[in-house]
Parts: sequence; C-alpha cells; structure tokens
Amino acid sequence: MSSDASDLAISCKGVGKRYRLGATASEGVGTFLKSRLRDPLGRRSGHKDFWAVRDVNLDVRRGEVVGLIGRNGAGKSTMLKLLSRITEPTTGTIDLWGRVGSLLEVGTGFHPELTGRENIFLNGSILGMSRQRIRDKFDEIVDFSGVEKFLDTPVKRYSSGMFVRLAFSVAAHLEPEVLVVDEVLAVGDVLFQKKCLGKMKDAAGGGRTVLFVSHQIAAVRSLCTRAVLMQQGQVAMDGPVDEVAQAYARAFLPAESEAIVRPTVSPGADRPIATEVRLLADGRPAVQIDAGTPMSIEVDFEADRAIRPSLGVIIANGDGVSVLHTSSRYAPADSLQTPRQRGTIRYDFGPIPLTGGDYAVSIYLGDADRDTHRLPEVLRFELTERDLFDAGKPYPRDGSLLWWPVETSVREPSASPSANAA
Repeated sequence: MSSDASDLAISCKGVGKRYRLGATASEGVGTFLKSRLRDPLGRRSGHKDFWAVRDVNLDVRRGEVVGLIGRNGAGKSTMLKLLSRITEPTTGTIDLWGRVGSLLEVGTGFHPELTGRENIFLNGSILGMSRQRIRDKFDEIVDFSGVEKFLDTPVKRYSSGMFVRLAFSVAAHLEPEVLVVDEVLAVGDVLFQKKCLGKMKDAAGGGRTVLFVSHQIAAVRSLCTRAVLMQQGQVAMDGPVDEVAQAYARAFLPAESEAIVRPTVSPGADRPIATEVRLLADGRPAVQIDAGTPMSIEVDFEADRAIRPSLGVIIANGDGVSVLHTSSRYAPADSLQTPRQRGTIRYDFGPIPLTGGDYAVSIYLGDADRDTHRLPEVLRFELTERDLFDAGKPYPRDGSLLWWPVETSVREPSASPSANAA
C-alpha cells in the first residue's frame, strides 16, 4: 500500500532477513578461513541459508493501526524486530519517522537485576525520553501496570503476567510515535487484555501509529482497520482487516470439503453403515465455526434391511477429553422408531456452549441398542473466539471448557433470611 512520503510512519522497500542455519557464533574467523582453504570458491558445506523475511514492501501511514497476521514462522516477529532496530535487514531499506516503542516479548529491554522502578527509567531512556518526561508519566505507568506493591522488587522475581503488564505500560505511556506490539495479549488476565486494547485504541486516536501482531483474530478485528497477511516470509495480502482475516482462514484452516466425510466401508458389509457424515454451521458445511453459532451433524445411513437407527455423538477437545456426549437412545424421537433401510439422521445442537479451541467428533451408528458402525474422530473443527455477549471483547480461551448464557440482574439489598424469620 503506497502513500505520500510526508504521510508515512513506516516504509519498507525490498526488505529481507537471512539467517544461516547450522552456524554458531563460536565458528569465528578461524572457521571461516579453514572453510576457505578447503574450498577456495567459498562454498559452505553443512550450512543452509534461511530467509525469515524476503522482499517485503510495506508502507504504514501516520495514525494507522495495522494488524500483522499469519501462522507461526511466517515472518511476523522478524519484521517487528527489524522495525525496532533489534536486528538489521540483509537486503532492502527501512525508513521510520518518529520514535519507536516496542513490546516484542516479555521483558524485552528490561534488566532482570533492576527493580521495576529502575527499569521504568531505563526503558524510558532507551526510548529517548528525558528523565523529567519519565517522571511526569511515572504515576500513570505504575497505576496502569498494577504492580505498585512490587515496584522496588527486582523484576527477575516478577511473574510473567507482572512482567508484561509493566513492560506494556512503559511502552504505551511514554508515547512513542510508533508503537510495535507482538502478542502482548497472550499473557495477562482478561481485564489487562481489555486495558491493553483500550490503550492501543487511545494511541491510535491520538495520531500515533500501531503495528500489532496477534493470533487472536477477534482482537485484530477489534483494534485494526487494515491487516497484512504474511506467508513464508512474504506479504501474501494487504487490505481491509475483514477481507484479510477471511483469506487467512481460507488459506490456513482445514478446507470446507473436510466438513463432509464419506467413510470407506468394506464391500458387502451386512450391517447398517454411515455413508456420509456432515458438519454444518448455520446449515452450511464448515470446519471453522464462531463460538455460539448453531451447529448440526448429519449422518446418511443405509442397511441391507430395515432397521430402527440410533446415533451417538461424542465431541472431545484437543487433549482428548470428552466434553459432550449425546445419543438418540436416551432421547428417543418418533421418527427414529420407524424401521427404515436408508435415510439421514440430523442432530441440531443449537449454539454449543464450548469455548474456543480445536475439537474432534466421533459418531456411533446403531441398530436399536447395538452399535454397528463406529467412526472415531471422523470430523474435526475449530471454534473461534467471538464477542458472545456484546461486551466489546471476545469470550476468552481461559482454560475453561464451557461458556454459559445467564440472565443478570441487580436489585436493592433485601433483608437477610434471619431478619425475615424474626
């Protein structure tokens, strides 16, 4: 995306970063000279060049909030390190207008032996802030981070959550013109994540530029208007956040065709069999489903004689723990009591109250009370995070298995039961 140079905060032209796989810092000059003696042409045996980033052209305007998305190893973090001047590009040029504040990983720029207070001043100085400017922002930084009680404790004793809260607070409150953030929402509680998003929105509203890397697509959509999809070290797509997020889902998640499975059955099977299994979201085949979306499973079956079909379904999470089990045997429907030789059984689950994550579906087709065709983990799907309750933030993957809709009300305090009894 091009722009007038006077309006730019970041400009990357043909940027590439090459690493040499298999090489170590201890090789030194001696090893290099020995290799030259063995091979005057300078060919390097046993080492390969790896381009973490290659031929990246990217312009970001002042005040723009851009999300950088892609799979692990796509080159996102390398790009942020290049922009933060932590490492230099092998090829191309990077132009930056304004002071850059970076939060790339927990503790970047902090000295573990120094206290939280001392690291605030150290980090501020690295960002080019005067001591007086840091003092002016000091109380805001501490209040936002929530580590006031531990301010004079060496940060090596901080938990990872405390570490990232202080690091983000320093980077955000010292008001760099360009704020570069890598996966800050992967650490910290839900309340802090909400504060981070709010602070980044404030930064953008104040005319500062934000470059935000996250695997939480819901957070990227909430914060950014533009997204850049990286694939194998290159820019695969650059455009409106919703379009890029959809392209990311299409490119890297299971194909929609995998929502329809036709099991292989031995010829001449003399038992009822499932001929096709379908996973549906809002009535359409899907393997990536927004949490809270109505979900259905359909199973086509046939037999060599009329049967009274039954169907059992088990959904297990990524750790193999069964989180949902249902069977028509325990909730009989009239339509299943009529003997038939072939047909389709459909389960409409409605919005399944499972939190975001990867899940597998196993089915058990039966004839009355006898299982005849077992298909363990025949389907797989991903539930993606979503703002389930219109709260302005996605429901988190916080280790729990279920979310649950509840009716919330607030009323005036009533007399205690003991007082009423009296």
